[in-house]
Amino acid sequence: MAGGTKRHQTIRRLLRATIPRAPMADAEIIFEHALAGHLRHLPPSTALWLATTSRVRHAHTDYDALLADGYDPDAARFFVVADMEDVLADWGCSKKIDMEGEEPA
Repeated sequence: MAGGTKRHQTIRRLLRATIPRAPMADAEIIFEHALAGHLRHLPPSTALWLATTSRVRHAHTDYDALLADGYDPDAARFFVVADMEDVLADWGCSKKIDMEGEEPA
């Protein structure tokens, strides 16, 4: 994961600082998602945070199952926020999820 554009390098640095103990498989997916075209207009720190919370929500919680059971997205997010924060804490993240916009609280 060396080299790349300044944005790539910044996101890599932020990833290591924000979630230093994230498993490599998750970190690689988060990195790629943070570089997605729809996040390019955002500052690297915001793009990384949104990619991180999305990965944790979809891969490490029951969020998708709750949606399949008929919960609306806001309700499903409410029910998985504690699980998300547990995963983030395990990964060495000190930020907390702000339910209003998922920006760090």
